[in-house]
Parts: sequence; C-alpha cells; structure tokens
Amino acid sequence: MAAARVEVEPKAAQEAAQVPPAEGIKARMTQNAQNAGKAEEKSPPEKKLLVQNILPTTVMGVGHFRNLRQARAEGKALKSLSTSLRERDENLEGPCALGCIVSACCQRFNNIRFFMIFYCILLISQGMIFGLVDLSIDHFQKVYHLKATEILAPSLTYDISSCLVAILIAYYGGRGNRPRWIAVSSILVGMGSLLFSYPYLTGGDYQLKIEIEDICQATKVIGTCQDALPSFKSKYTSFFIFGQIVQGIAGIPLYILGITFLDDSVDRYSSGIYLGLGEASTMTGYALGIAIGAPQVQTFVNSTSSTYTTENNGGIHWLWTWWIDFLLAAFIAWSTLIPLSCFPHSIPGTARLKAEKRKQPGWPDARLEQLEFGTTIKDLFASVMILMKNQVFVCLALSRATENLLVIGVSEFLPKYIENQYELTPTVAATLAGLVLFPGGAIGQLLGGVIISKLEMSCKAIMRFVMATSTITLILLVFIVFVRCERVQFAGITENYEGTGQLGNLTAPCNSQCECSSSFYSTICGRDNVEYFSPCFAGCTDTKIFGSRRLYYNCSCITKGLSTQDDQGDFNDAESGKCDAKCYKLPLFIAFFFSTIVFAGFSGIPGTVAILRIVSEEQHSLALGVAFVILRIFGTIPGPLVFKMVGESSCTFRDTGICGSAGSCWIYNKTKMAYLLVGICFLCKGLTIFFTAVAFCIYSRPTKESTNTLSSPGEGKSKRKGTN
Repeated sequence: MAAARVEVEPKAAQEAAQVPPAEGIKARMTQNAQNAGKAEEKSPPEKKLLVQNILPTTVMGVGHFRNLRQARAEGKALKSLSTSLRERDENLEGPCALGCIVSACCQRFNNIRFFMIFYCILLISQGMIFGLVDLSIDHFQKVYHLKATEILAPSLTYDISSCLVAILIAYYGGRGNRPRWIAVSSILVGMGSLLFSYPYLTGGDYQLKIEIEDICQATKVIGTCQDALPSFKSKYTSFFIFGQIVQGIAGIPLYILGITFLDDSVDRYSSGIYLGLGEASTMTGYALGIAIGAPQVQTFVNSTSSTYTTENNGGIHWLWTWWIDFLLAAFIAWSTLIPLSCFPHSIPGTARLKAEKRKQPGWPDARLEQLEFGTTIKDLFASVMILMKNQVFVCLALSRATENLLVIGVSEFLPKYIENQYELTPTVAATLAGLVLFPGGAIGQLLGGVIISKLEMSCKAIMRFVMATSTITLILLVFIVFVRCERVQFAGITENYEGTGQLGNLTAPCNSQCECSSSFYSTICGRDNVEYFSPCFAGCTDTKIFGSRRLYYNCSCITKGLSTQDDQGDFNDAESGKCDAKCYKLPLFIAFFFSTIVFAGFSGIPGTVAILRIVSEEQHSLALGVAFVILRIFGTIPGPLVFKMVGESSCTFRDTGICGSAGSCWIYNKTKMAYLLVGICFLCKGLTIFFTAVAFCIYSRPTKESTNTLSSPGEGKSKRKGTN
C-alpha cells in the first residue's frame, strides 16, 4: 500500500490548500480523532494538509496525500473516527417504548422484522388509496365527460406536493427519529383518505339527470344537467386536491425515511430483500384498491341498458359505497400508528451493522462522515450541491426516472390496448391489465431485490444487472408487436353500411330517421358480425331482456347473416356487447407481457440500492430525496399528460359528448396502438440502459486510480482483485 502511493507536487498542494470548503459545512475532527493526532498538531503545515486531505474531493478538490507519514496519521484519525461514529450510533439505540412507558414484554418486538410488518401494512393501505383514487378520478372523468387537462389538478397534485417537500423532509427527517416520522405518515395517510371520502359521504344530487331510450325513433334525452352538478364537481375537485396534497406529504417519510431506516437496520447484502418486500406491498395494496373499487364503476361503463338513469333516488346506491372503501383504508393506516411510535431511533444492533459496513470494501466517501452538516438552509443547499456534483448519482437518479416513465406509460396504455385489440369490455380489459401489471411488477421488484442480496452484488455488478435485465426486456418487447389481432368490422368506421354510407360517419340512410346521438356508447353486435355504435345506429326498434342478455329486433341496417330465435319465438337481429374477434392470441399476449413486466421490475430495487451505495451514510436520506425530486420532475409529473396525448393520437372515433362537454374516444387504431405501446416501452428502457451505462463508466474510473488514493488495507486489496 505504501509503495502504491505517490507524492503530490508541492505547488499543486499549495494551490489545493487555497480552495475553500463549501460554504455552510463545518468540517471538524471528532474528539477521539483529535486525541489520536496529537503528534501531528505540533506541526502546523502537516495538520493543515491533513485537514484538507480528509475532506471529500467534491468539497476540497484534493484526493492525494503528500507523504507516507501524513497518510499514516490520517489512517489513525479515520480509525479513531470510526470508533467515535460507532459510539454515537450505540447511543441512538433504545428500547421499544411509547413515550416514557417502557414494557419488558415489548422488547421482544424491538427488531426489524416486526417493524417491517407494520411498515408493509401502512404501505398496503396507501397503495389501496392510490388504487381507489385512480379509479375514482377515471370514473369521475367519464361521468362528467371531462377533458384530460381538466382532470390534471386532482391527478398530479400528489406528485407536485411530494416533490416540493421531499428534500426538506429527507434532510431534516433523516436526522431525527425516523420511525416517529413514519408514524406521523400513518396519521396523514388516514386523514387524506377521509378527505377523498367526504364528497361521497355528503351525498346530494351530484349525477347527471338523464334518461335515454337507445333504440330507433325513441332516442331522446329527458332532462338536462342538474343545477347541483357544478356544486358536486367543485366539491369533488377541491377535496381530492386537498387529499392528494396530504397523501403527497405522507409519502415522503414512507418512501425515503423508511428505506434508509431499513437499509441501516440490516446488513449490507440483505437490504434488497427488505426493500423489495416494501415495494411489493405498495403494488399489492394498489391491486387491492382496484379490486374493491371496480364493482362500483361497472354499472356506468359501457352501459347497454335501454333506460339509463342517474337520478339520486334511482339507481345509484352503488356510488355511495365509495366512502366505505376510503374509510377502510384509513382504518388500516391508523392501526399502525401506535406500533410504529414505539420503535426507537435505531433498532438494537444497528451500530454493529453500520461499523461492519464501514469496514467493507468499496464503502463510499468514508471521510465524509466526519463532516458536520448544520440545520440551516445554507447547509442544506451545500449538501445538495455535493450530491449534484456526483455524476454517478445523477445518472442513477435519471435512470430511476425513466423506469417510472415506463410504469406510467404502460398503466395509461395497457387497459385501452387490451380492450381495443382483443374486443373486450372496459371492465374485463382493466381487470386483465391489473392482473398483468401489479402482480408482475411486484414479483419483479421482489425478485430483483432478492437476487442482488443473495448474490451479494457489488455496486458495479448491480449496474451490470440492471443493464442486462433491461436488455432482456427490450427483446421480449419485440415479440409483442406480432401478437395482435385484426379488428372486426365496425359500421361507419371500417365498414360503410354495405355501401350505403360513408366511412367516418355513423349516420347512413338506414338510420337517418332515428335521430341517433353519439353521446352514449352502447355497442351491439349484429347477426352480420358487424359492430354498431348503439342499437339506434343499427336501426333497431324493439328490445327484450333475457337474463343478462339484451336482444334487439327489427334493425333496419342489419340485412345479412343468420338470425336466431329467442325463447318467445321471435328472431333477433343483434345482441348487446362486442362481436367476437375470433382472435385467440390473448393468452399469448398476457404471457409475453407478464414476462416483460417481471424483467422490467428487476431494475427497481437494484437502482435504489445502487444510489445508497455510491453516497455517504450521512447523505442517504438526502440522496433519496433529491432522486425523488428528479423522478417527479422528469417522470411522474409530465409522464401522464404526455402518454395520454400519445394514446389519444391513435383515436379513430370520438363521441360528441353531453351537456356541451368534450366527448370520449371509444374506437382506436389497433396497429397504431401496438406500435405506440411497444415504442413507449422501448424508449423508456433504452434510456434506462443509457443512463446506467454512463453511471457504470464514470463509476469505473476511480478504481484505476485506487493505488494513488488512501484506502483501507482491505479495500485496496479488494480493488486489486477486481471485486468492486
């Protein structure tokens, strides 16, 4: 090791000595380190060089030592510093207690496993709320025929609010009792859920008062938009915005402080498993929220009833159960409040684990641990600047942002894609998309964390793993393009009413007398195996209900095909619902896409672990906070709007809307949708590989110069062997 070190030129050392430290950060040795270096204190020039060289290169710009004697002195100082840090960590360990109440039987629960149980329960509850909110907002948009821009406020408030407070909570919360911060999050999660439930809880005539007969010569709208409609719309929007703000603030301690607490409380190669369990819990909660909320929107979506009414005393009792779902999620969140409040600042054994991590090879910026960061805003800005000068960190943060772009793009696109590609109802398509996305994502996140933990991957190995799994994801995406179906004939869109009409126009001579409205999409399948926008546009004048089936008769636009006889001896012309596409590729598509989502999820937890590995221990929380802001700015905030606009570009037919509002898109170009879906995934995964590759190349540079820098004997030996 001594022979490997080189001297710094005197002139260069003098120039480096003139570089001032970052403003607001006070670098000082601990008391033990000062005692260990008493011999060096008698030589002012040597002490000056020692203090300068122990600062990280991002602050001082000096990475070499002048001579062997000074290097040995610094080694003693760092060893003494390590002892001091361990003593500090041991002082932070405490018993399981609720305030000043300490119970002996409670101490058996004072370990990371029981903390993980309550932490996962809280994550599941917020995941449920995410699912319910997304479902409710989507339903609200369809009921009131809102534009995409009108729904942005309640949709994006969570991301914006969490982005604004992420760095502050990460910086100051990371210095305090993190379990207590997470306990506060449980309170806020429950409060936010109650805010979401309030518009439904108060009730009122908040729906459109509309009655429709969807058959020919009787199609009419009875009544208009109620006067109470704007009041509910305003109430819904305002309370959902407030709820999203509260949820956004609550999420920061959960997804930043919770991660760093888990990482500190387990050994270096076990954190991936625990973080994977946490991410899988959130996705499980989201899927659970979709499952319990989906039955409440089935009545509205793609209704084919001949009389569609939404009067307050009529058929909307199912809407009133929204508040029950939100109340259930709040109760689950609040059930974790007392248990989480009992955990100490650090779990017993944390000091020992941290000391072992500091001794392991490749531990980053060990000398940064002796920097004392203050509580002023200047200190905060200086700390952030240190991170932003870390090019590897910035690249890994951008890689995480592109990963989330992929999740957002697929979440926006997949339900519509399955619905239109395989001729399914919106409810069935959304269910299948959920079965593909959330279990696949949860399995991928969990397996990604388990693999890097069991194989004890170094930081460079983790980056290789992310690039390899992302490449496999791109290969699987290629096959998805070919797993698609041809669309069935649709009257007025792909078929021109047997030559009597025009493409792009739903009205033809056979239904011109019906005065049909395109405001209500109620698709039927004729005996000619052609789909019609509604029974009215098919010219049907009679209808009957047999169990769950609705049949239509005397349809003037349907003249071909075999007619079947019903139970009463009449011959029907059409049946409610979509026509059978006679495409049997759906199972193959589900298998391919599920595998793609699993491999795509492999990158999530390894990306987070890599960020924790390349920054100092004292900056773990702040690093995740800054990465969280980058993720929001480049991922979750612009992502939904961009992908929604891209998806709408494949729209083939949009209805006229009701009450003067914009209509919804009901029919899409299948081929264009397939290429858009694969293109979005390709772009996001390609950017993930690019940013990770750049981070890998930058991270590899210091290892070539490891012989010129100070390192512990174990670290230098490890680097020479190439284990890093």
